[in-house]
Amino acid sequence: MRHDALRKALGAGLWFSQLAPDLQAVLLEIGELRSLAAGDVLFRRGDKPCGLYAVLKGAVRIGAVNRQGREAMLLRIEPPFWFGEIAVFDGQPRTHDATADVATQLLHLPHAALLARIDAQPRLWHALGLLMSQKLRMTFGALEEISLLPSSARLARRLAIIAAGYGETEGVRHRIRLSQEQLAQMLGLSRQTTNQLLKELEGQGTIRLAYGQIDILDLDTLRRLGRG
Repeated sequence: MRHDALRKALGAGLWFSQLAPDLQAVLLEIGELRSLAAGDVLFRRGDKPCGLYAVLKGAVRIGAVNRQGREAMLLRIEPPFWFGEIAVFDGQPRTHDATADVATQLLHLPHAALLARIDAQPRLWHALGLLMSQKLRMTFGALEEISLLPSSARLARRLAIIAAGYGETEGVRHRIRLSQEQLAQMLGLSRQTTNQLLKELEGQGTIRLAYGQIDILDLDTLRRLGRG
């Protein structure tokens, strides 16, 4: 993929599009394309830092697996979402697993090459800080959901956030490719409870359910319900 095509694809995301052109050029210059098949593991919790990534095609699951083999999925990220910045900052091991949910193409900025460019252009620290602060705000929101909102409001709010690309895209995804099991994992609910709540939203005309996907019919209502 040529630099102009990469710039266009990544420019659909708010973070990259708001970078100064020279900083965009730096990231594209050191970036390497990487392809994964469905189920391929990009990195696991505890792995050494390996750089920064952007999803160009497909989707990546971010989560963890306990000793009993049970997976907790935190996010399912799609283009043009960036991830991996925490380990760039602190140099510590990866905090979660990253696995391709479907055939996926990534832009990979290797750890050593990225740090070398940051040394040459310290403004990149500020840019990466903005990326991490966006994720921190999202994390605080998720904690608020768990502490204050009933299950129905948590589900509505999470669907609205996913439809809006976790705040990274300007447009709205009216079709979310996410299984009910995955959504249940993200919310910490049983699949049965999640299915019941989704059926209620479908009965209200807010969403439409299909195999492996959820169509958003009324985003404004989802946002209102998500406020509890």
